[in-house]
Amino acid sequence: VQLQASGGGLVQAGSSLRLSCAASGLTFSTYTMGWFRQAPGKEREFVAAVRRSGGGTYVNDSVKGRFTISRDSAKNTVYLQMNGLKPEDTAIYYCTAERGIILSAIRDGRAYDYWGQGTLVTVSS
Repeated sequence: VQLQASGGGLVQAGSSLRLSCAASGLTFSTYTMGWFRQAPGKEREFVAAVRRSGGGTYVNDSVKGRFTISRDSAKNTVYLQMNGLKPEDTAIYYCTAERGIILSAIRDGRAYDYWGQGTLVTVSS
């Protein structure tokens, strides 16, 4: 399984970015896909997840109303649309995938077996 994240960059507060994660080597429609982030000096944090095709989406309260996760099974890609970015959103964002994750563990990074290389998002004030 390979996960290739892209779309990060340096933006001003209030701007938008869309992160993409292209997945290969897996049956995409059967995997839960997620995004986590890690800011300098901080622990890794759950951002959002989308269950396998037909399932629901889950978003951290800290980004609710600003970030949206979606998936395109035709492209084997998961997206994270980030609007109203704040300096505290600055972090490396990681794409994750897991086939058999249970709902109670969807926010736990330890439950995911596959991780992408990360893409850096920097939000200036």
